[in-house]
Amino acid sequence: MKVIEVKDLRKRYRDHLAVDDVSFTVDEGEIFGVLGPNGAGKTTTVECVAGLRVPDSGTVSVLGGLTGTALKEQLGIQLQSSTLPEKIKVREALDLYASFYRTPADWGELLERVGLSAKRDTPYGKLSGGQQQRLSIALALIGRPRVAILDELTTGLDPQARRDTWELIEQVRDSGVTILLVTHFMEEAERLCDRLALFDAGRVVAVDSPSGLIARVDGRQIIRFRLTGPLDDTVLRDLPEVATVSRSGEQVTVTGTGNLLLAIATGLSGAGVTPIDLRVERTTLDDAFLGLTGKKISS
Repeated sequence: MKVIEVKDLRKRYRDHLAVDDVSFTVDEGEIFGVLGPNGAGKTTTVECVAGLRVPDSGTVSVLGGLTGTALKEQLGIQLQSSTLPEKIKVREALDLYASFYRTPADWGELLERVGLSAKRDTPYGKLSGGQQQRLSIALALIGRPRVAILDELTTGLDPQARRDTWELIEQVRDSGVTILLVTHFMEEAERLCDRLALFDAGRVVAVDSPSGLIARVDGRQIIRFRLTGPLDDTVLRDLPEVATVSRSGEQVTVTGTGNLLLAIATGLSGAGVTPIDLRVERTTLDDAFLGLTGKKISS
């Protein structure tokens, strides 16, 4: 069953076209990722899905076309800018949000589910970043939603808190909630999402599973190394085996096909340059995004 259907969605802010002809569907029970760099139109799109913004054109259907109160009761939302007053206690926040619904979840059980039972009397401002995000998830689930929208949920968290949050998201999906997850973290998307919509400059570049997206560029090899001296990148770009050349500090990343390693070694030798720390890597979702858009996502 398609629980979300977006077709030809467009949204403009004055001179900026934030969302340009976006279409995708979300199946019941999946974690569907909206992946792309900051400013790609991800948040505007999901705000249109949630009914928080009105699109200029196109259609959005959630759970067969629910609107108004009926939609709000079936939709749990945690937006990127969500925050609470510092002095409100965890139990007070849950009690407040529960009052918005006719048949809310038992927030005591929900607290235990997200691992915050011991923090029920703790003010929001005294929670760690990871605990605040866990509370955000609990608040998104208090109305027993069929669909949860989670926008940039793990931004700013340390690696352990991020992984703990990932485990919680997987538990939420396993309980039967369909999740629309907005992220710009490649590892997060590859770990959690059943399918992804890759966003770039307000448009959807591709929709597929993480493995399906990787397979689209899997014929390419990826070789990374550092250089012992200066090099004009055209030395590498002019090689017929090379598809892309990019740099991050001293590191050079080359993608291509055929006998790429030999071609690079020969090209560098001819330029009088020796590579160090050279390694051949498997194709990742980050590489797929680069191959499909010509850009990298900076986390």
